[in-house]
Amino acid sequence: MALTAGTWAIEDPRIGMQPIATASTVQNHQLGLIVRAKDTGSTAYGSGEFIYVKGVASGLAKCWAIYNADDYTTTLAVADGIGPMGVMMSDLSATTVFGWLQISGKAIAKCLTSFADNGIVYLTATAGSVDDTSVIGDVVHLAKGASSAVVGNLHAEFEIHRPFCENRVSLTN
Repeated sequence: MALTAGTWAIEDPRIGMQPIATASTVQNHQLGLIVRAKDTGSTAYGSGEFIYVKGVASGLAKCWAIYNADDYTTTLAVADGIGPMGVMMSDLSATTVFGWLQISGKAIAKCLTSFADNGIVYLTATAGSVDDTSVIGDVVHLAKGASSAVVGNLHAEFEIHRPFCENRVSLTN
């Protein structure tokens, strides 16, 4: 069984809104725009928040990405990363591609191996993926595993609420 990313409908749509799961080579919104959307599909993931950003080389749907709040460019999340994070909702595979990162709600995202339910999320050396194996300094705050199984291409369910990483060795320094 493969996990699907949900069928997201923007809760307060305006004319010309770019769908959540669609990438575009045209910038359709102000970068940094945050919208709420609801999963209207059979997956029933509830509501979530999404932020409009620029893509990055090799940025694929379900990859974890760090975004820069100055210009809303993205980098694939990798060990020692710093900044606010989200999950790519479509293939944002170049800096000339625009789309949405999920920043809150139930997300389907890449992981390296089976992921523990309620597991702590850590960055890894594999760009765009996370794991629940402890790595000092690479914890992703405000994110946790939401299923105990990984199905199809190493994706799992996560609960996120505007996650971020800060590359700290301990909480005391």
